[in-house]
Amino acid sequence: MTRKFLFISIFCWAINVLAQQQLSLQRHTLKERILNSQLSISRKYDAFFLDAICQQEKGQLDAAFDLLTHCVEIDSTRSEAYYYLAKYYLALKQKDKALEYSKRAAQIEPDNATYQETLANMFVGNHQYEDATQALERLYAANRDRDDVLGMLVQLYEQQADYDHAIDALSRLEVIEGKSERLSYAKSQLYTEMGNKKAAIAEMKALADQYPYDQSYRSLYANALYQNGQEKKAVALYEDILRNEPDNRNATLAMLDHYRNVKDSVQAASMMERALLNKNVTQEDRIIILRQAISESEQQGGDSTRVLQLFHRLLDQPQDNADMALFCATYMNLKKMPQDSISRVLEHALKITPDNASVRLQLVSYAWQAEDKDRVIALCQEARQYNPDEMFFYYYQGIAYYQKDQLDNALNAFQNGISVISEQSDPEIVSDFYAVMGDILHQKGKEQEAFAAYDSCLQWKDDNIGCLNNYAYYLSERGQQLDKAEQMSYRTIKAEPNNATYLDTYAWILFMQRRFSEAKIYIDQTLQCDSDSSAVLLEHAGDIYYHVGDKEKALALWQQALDKASQKSEVKDDRRQILIRKIKLKKYLKE
Repeated sequence: MTRKFLFISIFCWAINVLAQQQLSLQRHTLKERILNSQLSISRKYDAFFLDAICQQEKGQLDAAFDLLTHCVEIDSTRSEAYYYLAKYYLALKQKDKALEYSKRAAQIEPDNATYQETLANMFVGNHQYEDATQALERLYAANRDRDDVLGMLVQLYEQQADYDHAIDALSRLEVIEGKSERLSYAKSQLYTEMGNKKAAIAEMKALADQYPYDQSYRSLYANALYQNGQEKKAVALYEDILRNEPDNRNATLAMLDHYRNVKDSVQAASMMERALLNKNVTQEDRIIILRQAISESEQQGGDSTRVLQLFHRLLDQPQDNADMALFCATYMNLKKMPQDSISRVLEHALKITPDNASVRLQLVSYAWQAEDKDRVIALCQEARQYNPDEMFFYYYQGIAYYQKDQLDNALNAFQNGISVISEQSDPEIVSDFYAVMGDILHQKGKEQEAFAAYDSCLQWKDDNIGCLNNYAYYLSERGQQLDKAEQMSYRTIKAEPNNATYLDTYAWILFMQRRFSEAKIYIDQTLQCDSDSSAVLLEHAGDIYYHVGDKEKALALWQQALDKASQKSEVKDDRRQILIRKIKLKKYLKE
């Protein structure tokens, strides 16, 4: 080999080494760039995702949504943004989009229990039950201690009538929880649905055999027998249970249903009483039994005697609540029984629950209809202790006192009742509240307070006709604010054009305004509408006729007023003296 050729070979070798070194360096640099790029993407994703969560916490949901969307654009291999976006799309009622994003999150992280459960719930919401069961089965496979997941699977398989898989899920539950009444009963019911009577019975028998001295399990076994066509064997088992445990609720109710099914009315009636008086039978059971008894009674002609006997036997027993007494009162109402009989039952209910406002109000209503004001007052006084915020009791007590002319007691009841009036109070009642207060205050000579009460009345109900009439009349008596009085009174005669009291008030206000001709029109209508006019009304008529120039008619009306006042003692002596002087002097006297 020549020196020249050797040099060329060495040179080529050096060039090759340098090329390989350069290629290696380029590969290393590219790998480093890729790693740096991925690190940069991850950091960028994390920054935007954390900002999205912060915006969400601040309630800036639009900003959070935009940031999460950007996260997906930055890195579509991360699951968190998909999961949160699925929730946003669900809130926006875009179910398809929500499901798509939820699926994506679950695909990226198949072992994430939260993602799988959320996806399953979305499938359920879309009625995609088969997909939901698959998602839950995946979730259970990764979390075999999740009994709640198995519970959901049971429901979903039942929804799809896939009883075999439902039973399998229940069996898996039994592995976690052990054999129980709930699970055995559920499996038995599913076997019954499938038409597998033998398996349905065997399931409950296994439970009863496991706890041979527990009569409730034996009763469930008997139920399975009865449901699946072995009535004779079931009845024998029920009877044996009742011999061992006479107050067994399940067996008692089952035998009652059996006697009804076989139309044995005598045994059914006997078992009904036994069930009603059974200490282990619930109040709800008793009410169901009584409803059946009422239905049967109505079908047979509606004789209430037997039903009431059952009610009274029950009410003689200690009661935890007033439900039975109220049920009895409702039945008696439907049968239109005397109110005093219903009242006795309601009083029984009130002894059990003295704070039952509705019961007491019903009793107040009955006492009011019977015009027993003392009873109304007593009931309302008790109610003010148990139901101090119930406005109706102050109202009825105040009215009762007012009708008994016990004005101070009436005013006290109304004034105490004002404190419980709220924006939610019935405007009709509150308006009457203030109207009667105004009448009482006027009778006690507290006119300014009376007028303030009337103003409050009209704020709650501006068309309270009784208040408008009284307010207008008392203003006219004082000769004050006659224009306001005339406007209020006019509303009353528009509302009730044949009401003599309202017509008299309007005529008298016109008289006070010296509009005598108009006053005569309305006082004539008043006399036509009232065949037995009061002394006050007749005197008003006389005064009006005097001022329109018919003095003879005026004298006749004044005399009628005096005669009426003497007969009924309607007016005070000073008023009577004025009438006598008018007649004697044959002229109107201004007071």
